[in-house]
Amino acid sequence: MFPTLADLINYLLHTHIALPIQTLGLFMALSFIFAGQVFVSEFRRKEKDGKIHAFTKKIITGNPASVLELLVNGVLGFLFGFKIIGAALAYRLFLQDPKTFIVSTYGNLITGIICGMAFAGWAWYSRQKERLPKPVVVEKTVHPYQLVPYLIFCLGFWGFIGAKLFDTVEHPDKFKYDPWGVLFSANGFSYYGGLIFGALAYLYICHKRGMKLSHLADIGSPGMMLAYAIGRIGCQLSGDGDWGIVNVNPKPNWLQWLPGWMWSFKFPHNEINAGVPIKNCTGNFCNELPKGVYPTSFYEVVICMFLFIFMWAIRKHILAARLMFYIYLVIGGLERIFIETIRINIKYRFLGINFSQAEWISLAMVTGGVAGIGYVIYRKIKMDERIFT
Repeated sequence: MFPTLADLINYLLHTHIALPIQTLGLFMALSFIFAGQVFVSEFRRKEKDGKIHAFTKKIITGNPASVLELLVNGVLGFLFGFKIIGAALAYRLFLQDPKTFIVSTYGNLITGIICGMAFAGWAWYSRQKERLPKPVVVEKTVHPYQLVPYLIFCLGFWGFIGAKLFDTVEHPDKFKYDPWGVLFSANGFSYYGGLIFGALAYLYICHKRGMKLSHLADIGSPGMMLAYAIGRIGCQLSGDGDWGIVNVNPKPNWLQWLPGWMWSFKFPHNEINAGVPIKNCTGNFCNELPKGVYPTSFYEVVICMFLFIFMWAIRKHILAARLMFYIYLVIGGLERIFIETIRINIKYRFLGINFSQAEWISLAMVTGGVAGIGYVIYRKIKMDERIFT
């Protein structure tokens, strides 16, 4: 596996560079970037169709910097100095395990304080240059797609919190034993926690600006599917533990054309150092699983990419609001239910049935999606309106 981008480059080009960029983190960032482009495209299309509209925003110019503005800039500056410059000053420690360094309490307090004061000072100085004797209120027209950079930041922030909280709920014993260790661990994130918190933040921000929830749900559905597929590429390449159960079954004859690792894989050099030591290996990531497992993250990449292509192909032909979102719930839920049958997970027993947290949520998604599709079709037929072009 390739825990860092340097591992992947060195493998492909036979080089020996040291580049402490985490593969998983890189693909998570790429998932936000590409999904953001999908959001922009759908926002533009829905605005052109008259489903959503631009809004006006009042901006007060000429005021001095507020306490909140100074505080926010100071905090951002502190984090920059504490983590980014701190990582440069402790480069060897950072290079050993960048992900753990980033989410831990490690950093340089002095550079953090200096950068925090510098950022706050610059915010104050910039505002002073633009200060007017009497503040002026200016109205600015904002198109929905112009919110995407802000949305990406909010989705990332709240998604991170949701992913951590849901994972903590799924592992209460670990949290009880070491709460700070669990919260600041570089590992342990729940996809559905990030999805739910991120989606709620997205809906709240856009609904406050006059956009209907039904159209927002449709706009976000293809992007969420694409983001999940790209994120799973990082899981597969880095070996982050999102793999399947042990697979010692022989490859079926009809799948003999597939490479062996697509059927059963030991995830050598995985980033969480799970398994047993690899003979004659030196470095930070020298373990592999004792037995091959289903590479479920790879399966999800393939399946979800096809599902995204399907959603992208039909999006312009759907006339009924919310239908795209309900389709996403059904196909996304079914995909995860299938994967959970061959994926390692924690099971909960209810009414004599064993389910993982993801299976419960996926089942709710499918049930809600099927009910929603049925309701939309019923209403459209009753009102004698077209569902598709």
